[in-house]
Amino acid sequence: MTLKMKLAAGVFCALACMPMVAEAAPKSNTMHRWEVTSRDTGGTLLFSDSPEYVDRPGILYQDTVEGEVRVLYYHLNNTKVPQKVAVVLENASPEEKVNIVQVTRGGTAEPGEYYLWVGKNTQRQYFGEKKTDLVLLLKDKKRLLQSGMDEIVLQPGQLVYGVYDFKADHPVKTSVIMYPANANPFEFIEGAKVLPRDSVALRGTYKGMDREITSEREYDPERDGIVYIMLADNETDKYKIGVDATDGCQTVDYGNYGVLYKIAIPVKEGAPKVQYYLSPLGGTYAGTMTVRRDHSPYTKLIETPAGLGYFGDQTAPEPENVSKAREEGTALFGSHMELADLGRYDNSVPNFFEFSPPGASNLPVCLILMPAGE
Repeated sequence: MTLKMKLAAGVFCALACMPMVAEAAPKSNTMHRWEVTSRDTGGTLLFSDSPEYVDRPGILYQDTVEGEVRVLYYHLNNTKVPQKVAVVLENASPEEKVNIVQVTRGGTAEPGEYYLWVGKNTQRQYFGEKKTDLVLLLKDKKRLLQSGMDEIVLQPGQLVYGVYDFKADHPVKTSVIMYPANANPFEFIEGAKVLPRDSVALRGTYKGMDREITSEREYDPERDGIVYIMLADNETDKYKIGVDATDGCQTVDYGNYGVLYKIAIPVKEGAPKVQYYLSPLGGTYAGTMTVRRDHSPYTKLIETPAGLGYFGDQTAPEPENVSKAREEGTALFGSHMELADLGRYDNSVPNFFEFSPPGASNLPVCLILMPAGE
């Protein structure tokens, strides 16, 4: 999202950081693409990342929504003075005097100039503890999605990134704004104008904010060996298409930022343990995921990668023939890959992974399943 170049494989970013080497991969072997099915479910995603480098105060994105909603904002203060970024809610129901908004999940890291750090820490909060915050919207009144938003100041050159899920009983006008640090957000928005998109045009409203991925066939580690699933590559896993509500233009979510992937691959009952990895193929990457066993309420937070600030920078660019072979269903698993260990699990109960492309990171990524003993 920030400092990124769009290539055929995905969305790339540039960041000056100290290089680190992730965990070494096991012995090279052939792996095959695992055929999956996917469907988009859930409510509405509001994605605000354009203009990414904001050079003046204004409304960054705005739409009226109801039901289940996810709002993602990702903006850099490109002015010469301190600014703030906030999400303003307004009761847009003409009949209802009170509109109840329940914030169920979300978070934002402290603003900063180290974009991968901001991205990873925001995901730590989003995938962390669930929220039960209530926002009461009286008729013709405005409130912040989170009261603390008005306390976060972006110095020039700093990035802010936030992701929040909420439910609204009735229509609510939702606005992402950047405003002067000494201004009142509710007074500011009254005279604010929508800022034009930048050339990347990463903003919009998208229906179906969650993507459920599974397979009709059970994975058998002894029979199937090493398999992989591509995420956010726009080949087997297509980018979402939506609309920019500020002007009605069609928009594409390059990278599927803000989409919550719910991944559940059935494994043959009684089969040996399965080892799971995440491998970045697009470049530097830093994020988090969760795994949940069966229908337990407990989820485990997994850093990708663990013990390092980021990884993916040591993976050499793929030759065209290698990339083409992977798209067609065959790839090599070996020491050339950087891996985030997602754990090894027995198959007494199903495993459910949650993944979402982190801000500032490169895509696509590859989810790998293999026999745990290899």
